[in-house]
Amino acid sequence: MTQITQLAEQIQNQLNIYQNMLQNTAQLPSHIWGEVESDLGKLRSVVSQGQGIAFSLGNADDVLKQRFKSFAELKANLPSGESFSSTYQTWSDTNRDTIAGTLSAASLTADQFDSEADTMRQLQSMSESADGQMKALQVGHEIAAQQVAQMQKLRGLVSQQMTMVGTWLQTQQTDKDLAQARREEFFNSTAPSMSGGEGMKIQW
Repeated sequence: MTQITQLAEQIQNQLNIYQNMLQNTAQLPSHIWGEVESDLGKLRSVVSQGQGIAFSLGNADDVLKQRFKSFAELKANLPSGESFSSTYQTWSDTNRDTIAGTLSAASLTADQFDSEADTMRQLQSMSESADGQMKALQVGHEIAAQQVAQMQKLRGLVSQQMTMVGTWLQTQQTDKDLAQARREEFFNSTAPSMSGGEGMKIQW
């Protein structure tokens, strides 16, 4: 997750460099625009990876709840008593809506961004004019900035979930250790002395 966040930051900085270059030229040369397309393609991948992490960890939370009653009963310090699964879904929805809003402001659609082929076609179309190039760079820069912030939130959520799972696992292990200690104490204990009582006698 740290690598994904760092990549988003690098893309954000690189797109800023391209914007500055474009302000000093009529239009970015084709070989430079090729680098822009590559960076925006990486940005698409960053978004997909973040969504994938949220989906996977949300599913993991659901599976643990289904398989282990003790985990399902564990209370987490989440807003409104939500589960991690629902919180990841909220994060995912918010991230998608934010990206969609940014794209919409530039007369683009989220569907175009979801598909790699559609994204590349749109970028090629925008590269034909300086205004189109600048729009693409501005949108990319803003989405990259959003991803840096969103990935930081996701990282905090993942950390919180891992802490909770670790606490649950430790509790399970402690219970097992205690049960084992009690078994060993029982089987290793000395039988109580029978001295002091009257011996059994056969009565005729």
